[in-house]
Amino acid sequence: MQTPENNQHIAENTTLQSKHLAETSPFKGKTGIRRLMNAFGYSLQGFGAAFKHEDAFRQEVFLAVVLIPLAFYLGENRVEQALMIASVLLVLIVELLNSAIEAAVDHTSIERHPLAKQAKDIGSAAVFIALMIVAVVWGLMLLG
Repeated sequence: MQTPENNQHIAENTTLQSKHLAETSPFKGKTGIRRLMNAFGYSLQGFGAAFKHEDAFRQEVFLAVVLIPLAFYLGENRVEQALMIASVLLVLIVELLNSAIEAAVDHTSIERHPLAKQAKDIGSAAVFIALMIVAVVWGLMLLG
């Protein structure tokens, strides 16, 4: 049964855990240019890991390498070009998030579980929607 005392205890415990994490984690507490440099390095590592381990991400990168230059050629104005490019980049963003979800689920357990399947399926559905956005945007721009 939840009571105001229980909720307060939970909130205090969460705050203490957050403070402890900030004090003990070597990744927290960095500021300024050092934080930016670390973040940039982690981003590059993320791109590298996705490209190395995720077939779908590699395929979508190759698609982007083809479609982004085509957007400059086929888009009739800067707005069309921006929309065409943004739709392609959206696929990469969603695929990275989907891959992160899959890695976190697999790290938790490699055993089959309905919630693990649900999480992975939902991530896959998000990628599918992003790909449909590419098809709609490019179709509208090219076909009228």
